[in-house]
Amino acid sequence: MLYYLFEYFDKTLDIPGTGVFQYITFRSALALMLSLLLSTIYGKRIINFLRKQQVGETVRELGLQGQNEKAGTPTMGGLIIIFATLVPVLLFARLHNIYIVLLIVTTLWMGTIGFIDDYIKIFKKDKEGLKGIFKVIGQVGLGLIVGTVLYFNPAVTVRTDTGRTDIYKTGTNTTVVLPTPIEEKSTATTIPFVKNNEFDYAEILAWTGEGYEKWAWLIFIPVVIFIITAVSNGANLTDGIDGLAAGTSAVSVLALGIFTFVSGNIIFSNYLNIMYIPNSGEMTVFISAFVGALIGFLWYNSYPASVFMGDTGSLTIGGIIAVLAIAVRKELLIPLLCGIFLVENFSVVLQVSYFKFTKKRYGEGRRIFLMSPLHHHYQKKGYHESKIVTRFWIVAIMLAILSIVTLKLR
Repeated sequence: MLYYLFEYFDKTLDIPGTGVFQYITFRSALALMLSLLLSTIYGKRIINFLRKQQVGETVRELGLQGQNEKAGTPTMGGLIIIFATLVPVLLFARLHNIYIVLLIVTTLWMGTIGFIDDYIKIFKKDKEGLKGIFKVIGQVGLGLIVGTVLYFNPAVTVRTDTGRTDIYKTGTNTTVVLPTPIEEKSTATTIPFVKNNEFDYAEILAWTGEGYEKWAWLIFIPVVIFIITAVSNGANLTDGIDGLAAGTSAVSVLALGIFTFVSGNIIFSNYLNIMYIPNSGEMTVFISAFVGALIGFLWYNSYPASVFMGDTGSLTIGGIIAVLAIAVRKELLIPLLCGIFLVENFSVVLQVSYFKFTKKRYGEGRRIFLMSPLHHHYQKKGYHESKIVTRFWIVAIMLAILSIVTLKLR
């Protein structure tokens, strides 16, 4: 909203200095600072409100060290993250930008699903929360919205020929022509570590013959649904000990912010020889607010936690990361960038599958890990949870750096 106010001051009233709001970097810095302030200052008030409403965590007996001490700790702390993200975005972002609209919808959509899940657990005294089928329906619904908008909306384009130079010689004269970049609809994405690294989902249907491009949505939208569902569930499973999900997510989102900034800037995208995505740079404002909210949340969520994010936060975080990666055409980088989510998810799948297999074959279920997800395995081995979290953060930072390196390492 302030963006439009200062745009009016600059273009209509010509007030000196107001044009600085046109710069994404300036608005991103303001969004980051405001989200940090909101999450740290007003976060305490939200926690006190949750405590008064007796929104306390019901801890299942898993035989983990320090587990019982967490009983009664306020949950639904994801409300802090959502609040501290949306307020700066509404103030500093260009709200007519299609990517910002999608991210706001994602935040509210996944936040609502998570809130309902937490509400059922706390007030209905149902430890299972929202039934899995309804969670999946919600995730699929968001995937349909995001996939449909990204595919059909005319504002979602990529730009080609940003770096080509044509040279024409006529006798003794040489003419250098910089062609007008062409914006086009495309389902192209980026394959990491590959030199000519653009892959178009439409190519999967090339075998069907001429005109196959118009059916690319049959591939693209299901891919979007799968990614959003997988990443949001991965973030949900990672939220198991103090500071783990918020810290690792902040690292991943910060790396996505770098991808977003360079992909939305024609100069940097040209220099790095990567896909230029018009209007995508505006997502940097959202990312800055989101990172600030996550870091501010850690003020209260670091060990020993004063509040848990609950599914209100974890599902929202996963949904936002997925949509950001898809929008900036880096979804194939998610297994590397969100490696912690992947390993946590995979550890559960392996544990359950191996247990069922051995029970069927030997009559007795056996386990690969002492407990899943993976962070509980290390807790069972006697590691303090603060040490587990710190080491997971370090791994997340290494994966984020390696992901950023893919901009040039091909």
